[in-house]
Amino acid sequence: MAERREVSDSKQTQPDDRAQAAQCSELSRRRMLHLATKAGTAAIALSSVSTLGGCSSSAQKLIKKKGGALGQPIPADPITYTRTPSPVYRPTYTPPTKTPEIKTTLPLSSIPSFVIARTKWTSATPKRWLADSMTTIRRITIHHDAIMPVPTGSYADSLRRMNLIRRGHLNNGWADIGYHFAIDPSGRIWQARPLELQGAHVKDHNPGNLGIVVFGNYEKMRPTQATLNSVNKMVAYAMQRFNVPLTNVHTHQELRNTACPGRFLQEQMLRTRARGGKLALAVGNQASHS
Repeated sequence: MAERREVSDSKQTQPDDRAQAAQCSELSRRRMLHLATKAGTAAIALSSVSTLGGCSSSAQKLIKKKGGALGQPIPADPITYTRTPSPVYRPTYTPPTKTPEIKTTLPLSSIPSFVIARTKWTSATPKRWLADSMTTIRRITIHHDAIMPVPTGSYADSLRRMNLIRRGHLNNGWADIGYHFAIDPSGRIWQARPLELQGAHVKDHNPGNLGIVVFGNYEKMRPTQATLNSVNKMVAYAMQRFNVPLTNVHTHQELRNTACPGRFLQEQMLRTRARGGKLALAVGNQASHS
């Protein structure tokens, strides 16, 4: 009960901290002198006065207020003031990442990582004695295979179709499948005839001409978005690697009197090569980063 009254009284009267500290200091000094006199060492008593902590001074109250214990130093204030101004944040400029350049010195036998190698669909090799070597690649031509039924886009169906086209071209007396790359409805890009061999896909225009066939009959069906994305990707890659201008990207019907690659794919090829088209923009971005 005495402890409670003391706390209550302190809240009501709130004595001056300096008066209480002085009173406490005086009592402590008298006690020390009395003890020192008995021991015969007054000097020790005087030197010890400053070390006493028996009374709750204003400093000790500050310690308690900040969560410390008696006898401990006053906890540091979390906010410190300094004459040194805080550093000003200035974000550093990071230039845009450049599109990785495609090496133009790669051997013709090299294919990009996004193309499925020929060995995945056949173990047969071309009849090289029936083919001419590829000259400098200066143009790219897009075809459709015009084969029905409609391709499903499954991996197994694409394997069958690759071999079907190859057998048909071998029956023509050709060295191998006539195109260099093929694209299925799922967007897979397949390696066909090796690039070091001239293709057989546009009569009188085969030298230096890279041939790409798209599975399906695009007189009767529309190309999938996956197909179109891969056409743009493959053509843009070939253009940069072989330094082929956009004006030298053709469809079969633009070089010969034929319906190939079908009206719906032809429509898309006109659109993607036009100003603001996806292929035109892709080639423009590559050129700006080179």
